[in-house]
Amino acid sequence: MTTKQYKPYLSHPWHGIPTGTDAPDVVNAFIEMTPADGVKYEIDKDSGFLKVDRPQKFSNIVPALYGFVPQTYCAENVAHICEKHTGRKGIRGDGDPLDICVLTERNIVQGYILVPAIPIGGFRMIDGGEADDKIIAILKGDEVYQEWKTLEDCPDSLINRLKHYFLTYKQMPGEVPQKTTEIAEIYGKEEAFEVIRNSQKDYAQHYQQQ
Repeated sequence: MTTKQYKPYLSHPWHGIPTGTDAPDVVNAFIEMTPADGVKYEIDKDSGFLKVDRPQKFSNIVPALYGFVPQTYCAENVAHICEKHTGRKGIRGDGDPLDICVLTERNIVQGYILVPAIPIGGFRMIDGGEADDKIIAILKGDEVYQEWKTLEDCPDSLINRLKHYFLTYKQMPGEVPQKTTEIAEIYGKEEAFEVIRNSQKDYAQHYQQQ
């Protein structure tokens, strides 16, 4: 009889969990926030615990499960993809794992969980000159959204809700933004795969070769 070996400790959500054996077709998504959260949480990169970033400002509530793809990083390769598609120069990676929104019709209210996600597109977001892509995915096996194969299948109302959140969630009414945030492009499934692969390259170059 074979005895399975288990780690006696919890894996770091960013470094200790794989991107997924079937990536980029299906990726692991570590969920930091849910639509039920009135506080913005994010991973503490050193400890792996969730920390409170700030209360959500006014009525801005994330409209989908939100988190990141483990063992990804947005640096030179992701920045180069952004420059290639937008024609911009001087873009940098934002130095964070790749963000992901996971759509599901199920009412999931708990964060700090891992879900299998099927990427269908993304937003090529530029935040203060930094590439800050947002991958849009659906929960694997979701009975309602499983027919959506690419972002073009999603209704405009949903895309607009996601766009509005990412363009406004840092703003205070009447406050002049400290840096320019824009969604330079909305892309489909194949370009989402391109961004994921390049974020994996960035992670390997910055963390796996140390």
